[in-house]
Amino acid sequence: MNICPTRLRRCCLSLLLVLALVFTGPLPAAFAQGNNQGRASLNTSVSSTGFDEDEQVNVSVYEQRSPGVVNITSTIVGYDYFRRPFPEGQGTGSGSVLDKQGNILTNYHVVRNANRLEVTLSDQSRYEAQLVGADPLNDLAVIKIDAPAKLLQPIPLANTDGLRVGQKVLAIGNPFGLSLTLTVGVVSALNREIKSEVAGRAIRNMVQTDAAINPGNSGGPLLNRNGELVGVNTMIFSASGASAGIGFAVPVTAVRRVVPDLLAYGQVQRGWLGVAVQPLTPPLSEVLKLPVDRGVLVARVERGSPAAKAGLHGGSRDVALGNLQLTLGGDIITGINGKPIASGEELAQEIEDRKPGDRIQLDVVRGTQASSTATKLQRIAVTLELHPAQ
Repeated sequence: MNICPTRLRRCCLSLLLVLALVFTGPLPAAFAQGNNQGRASLNTSVSSTGFDEDEQVNVSVYEQRSPGVVNITSTIVGYDYFRRPFPEGQGTGSGSVLDKQGNILTNYHVVRNANRLEVTLSDQSRYEAQLVGADPLNDLAVIKIDAPAKLLQPIPLANTDGLRVGQKVLAIGNPFGLSLTLTVGVVSALNREIKSEVAGRAIRNMVQTDAAINPGNSGGPLLNRNGELVGVNTMIFSASGASAGIGFAVPVTAVRRVVPDLLAYGQVQRGWLGVAVQPLTPPLSEVLKLPVDRGVLVARVERGSPAAKAGLHGGSRDVALGNLQLTLGGDIITGINGKPIASGEELAQEIEDRKPGDRIQLDVVRGTQASSTATKLQRIAVTLELHPAQ
């Protein structure tokens, strides 16, 4: 049997991305940070002597932020033949205390499908937790415990700008169940798009780091030298399942965008357009003799959707090209707010970054033949709405 080398490489790469998980209204204070005034105040003085400046940063960040890092144990309950419950699976991950009210930030995959959640604080006290809200698309979740405020040490969020490749970062978490472990590294790259099985798509703008991230670190904080959270440690790239110096964290920009909605609504309030689209490539455009060679074909427009209200047209006939099934005759979306769109994923991500009520401009080609005099580029205004399912 012949195996396509390209397909084999893709399969291998997909297997190498490992979620760092072990299997066995007012905004919280952390969100009220301003560019200057909200800067975390970290005491870098160390009582012991003999530390150089870099060691002082490591010690200070750990001593002052580790009390805000928690261990999360998730239990999935199954039932036997007699409907008696039994623990079917258990996993552990990490989390960051957000506020004195007991809200804790972690990864969605740490708490997914859990029937019971238990949080262990740095003093080893344990509390049952409840899910507040989750956003699978960014692999983020917020859970809450009822613990005394004096035991809760919130970790401040960094400003959304300023992170640079080469910048020092520190990860605190519970790898392999070893509580409150510190690892140190640098920002290796920014704006990575990494496919997530949990999200079902790529998570954008991820922070890549060489700070060791291992199973059990999921949901824990990636911190800068000021002790501010710059990312949520999420996955690693590894052939063995252990750290190979390539880890990825959901950026604080996503945290700031998502968490307020999770606290207020339990889910993210995203804009909804209401179209089903298919990708358009230059070879496909040439075969179909379409007027443009980049964009997305509008196959279907949902009745009553913002797209329908704005007058977008869906396809009217089905065409088979080999194994490819297409619906043609509809509009072609080539851009949004002047930004070119080359795939359905790009369109979805642009829409999901916006809120219900936001107004967008779609660049639309109407007319299906390159030689048609009716072919023209239109700019159509659409007001996004909240999806009815929400």
